[in-house]
Amino acid sequence: MSTKGERVGAAGLQVDPELYEFVNDGVLPGLDLDEQIVWGGLAELVAQTAPRIAQALATRAGLQAQIDEWHQRNADKPFDSAAYHAFLEAIGYIVPVRADFSVETDHVDPEISDIAGPQLIVPVTNARYSLNAANARWGSLYDAVYGTDVLGSRPPQGPYDEARGAQVVAWVRDFLDDIFPLKHGSHTDARAYRIAADGSLEAELVDATTSLANPEAVAGHTGDPASPESVLLTNHGLGVILEIDREHPVGKVNGAGIKDVVLESAITTIIDFEDSVAAVDAADKVAAYANWLGLMRGDLSAWVAKGDHGFERRLDPNRTFRAADGTEFERRGRALLLVRNVGHLMTTNAVLDQYGAEIPETLLDAMLTVLIAMHDFKRAPGVRNSVAGSVYVVKPKLHGSEEVGLTDEIFTIVERVLRLAPNTVKLGVMDEERRTTVNLKECIRAARKRIAFINTGFLDRTGDEIHTSMEAGPMVRKADMRSARWIKAYEDWNVDTGLACGLRGKAQIGKGMWAAPDNMAEMLDQKIGHPRAGANCAWVPSPTAATLHVTHYHRVDVAAAQADLVGRPPRATLDDLLSIPVAQDARWTAEERRAEIDNNAQGILGYVVRWIDQGIGCSKVPDINSVALMEDRATCRISSQHIANWLRHGIVTAAEVDESLRRMAAVVDQQNAGDPNYEPMAPSFGGDAFLAAHALIVDGTTQPSGYTEPILHRYRARRKALTGATA
Repeated sequence: MSTKGERVGAAGLQVDPELYEFVNDGVLPGLDLDEQIVWGGLAELVAQTAPRIAQALATRAGLQAQIDEWHQRNADKPFDSAAYHAFLEAIGYIVPVRADFSVETDHVDPEISDIAGPQLIVPVTNARYSLNAANARWGSLYDAVYGTDVLGSRPPQGPYDEARGAQVVAWVRDFLDDIFPLKHGSHTDARAYRIAADGSLEAELVDATTSLANPEAVAGHTGDPASPESVLLTNHGLGVILEIDREHPVGKVNGAGIKDVVLESAITTIIDFEDSVAAVDAADKVAAYANWLGLMRGDLSAWVAKGDHGFERRLDPNRTFRAADGTEFERRGRALLLVRNVGHLMTTNAVLDQYGAEIPETLLDAMLTVLIAMHDFKRAPGVRNSVAGSVYVVKPKLHGSEEVGLTDEIFTIVERVLRLAPNTVKLGVMDEERRTTVNLKECIRAARKRIAFINTGFLDRTGDEIHTSMEAGPMVRKADMRSARWIKAYEDWNVDTGLACGLRGKAQIGKGMWAAPDNMAEMLDQKIGHPRAGANCAWVPSPTAATLHVTHYHRVDVAAAQADLVGRPPRATLDDLLSIPVAQDARWTAEERRAEIDNNAQGILGYVVRWIDQGIGCSKVPDINSVALMEDRATCRISSQHIANWLRHGIVTAAEVDESLRRMAAVVDQQNAGDPNYEPMAPSFGGDAFLAAHALIVDGTTQPSGYTEPILHRYRARRKALTGATA
């Protein structure tokens, strides 16, 4: 073994010693593979696909240059959509649409094919968050309602408030009446529940005994049927547990003794190596792979401190119930885990090729996340992540069908190297770049044997919308983007195309993140639109949000919504999708311009200062009004691209942007004053975090596709080198 700092030669590659040791000594034991197979396979993967990735990136840049030139050439003419479409087809940005087809994906878990529900995404680098997200399969509805603003206000400070608790119980009983109505009366009037001899649920009311209007909703119970400890109900494939304990403080004051109502919540969770993490070197990557390994082996743990004590958090076990015939069965205790690899853009110094160049980071992720997932296949069936024996890899930031096809080939090589059956790796294609949107049918076709997920993502998609059309003119204000013509078309196009390609019953069609984790009442009001639109999963920012959002999937039968959409004419056209959100009247007042720049600058700084200085890739960041929002690289991309666009077209000046950044740095400093690890940006404005935020804006037009990674990685790596940080 080499000494620390010396690279290890392996199959012509030069591997960081920490990564080399982690793979050989930490990952390979227990698998029927040796190090020559893995490193030789990675070398083969790099040799065969790294040049093609480089060509794909060159194609992106070439197409962007041609689009920029077209807008510049036609700047003084009225926008001609027909000419623009013809131009995009002529340069190969839009590819021909071929015959209809249906995807051929098989061996998927029911969480992918059959069960509609919320989806979490969590940074792999935080073990505690990852465990929380994996364990968010079940969540307390009582806690979710009590602890948020669902009742119109947040809970008071101090001990349990009995009056608020009574409001929570009433809210939850109304939910039960809606989803599991009784033949007569209301759950509000229930005084006791019991399991009858035929397995049905009986509710004892004040003056009568009744049962559920739908007796088939009763799936099982625990404890004595005459006085059960819990009752499992199901609706739309989702579980709801009535937990009964008359001695519990809540159960004592609840007429039926219900101490809690627990909902099957986060059906799937994406373990993220991409936008929500800050991994810039081999040490960061090893830490990320180690957490993924713990999840796949089932032995990941994290210490959770509670005052002067704490506890060890681990993966939750399955939940056991008894059916009407007396047989025992289990319901899964954890979300099905998917893993998001990085995109094609970045390289990593964790491994150098035979010429001493960094290899594409996506290739390292492809090989090692799948290799690590093979540990799941060695586990007992009851505790496996994937009962179907698949690995679910979500792939972001693909541009068009050729890049999807290349990704399919990458995983074909990985499967062959690791001796896995063809299409063991299921692919999620994130529809977050415009070139993928307009070619979505052909993107799905390119991965038709392994596609298991598509989704929409407003923030990255908007960042790409701005960058692609940077030369078209000044964009509308950021808040007005959500009402732009293209966005509704984009959301509808994604669902309609997925259903037309046969994804129903074989893959997830997802919607994007609710970014305000403290605004749950508003989420309950708005996010029901996602299942109504035919999406069988949607992103939420926390386990609590998952428990609240899953109530939407009880109220909406997504399978029926999808069936209703299949065969209908598409709801959007290419003309809709390619409508550019350029402001028709850019004569904003000085106050409006200042407010827009301040809002964007504050969001960028609030996110970047944690990314650069502390290596935090995703967190709740207070906005300019001190409203906490979930921020990751996607939110940073849209904000930086928006200011870059206004700079490019003279809506604001460089001096105005610099002045705003300095004022907002002081605001962000104040918002983080309670963080002992925080280093203020003002008044020096010379730290790496401030410089990175400035570069994201002033160099925004020249960044590949407007991505933030090159700048963030450069300044974070410099910060680590200066401080000697190891994480």
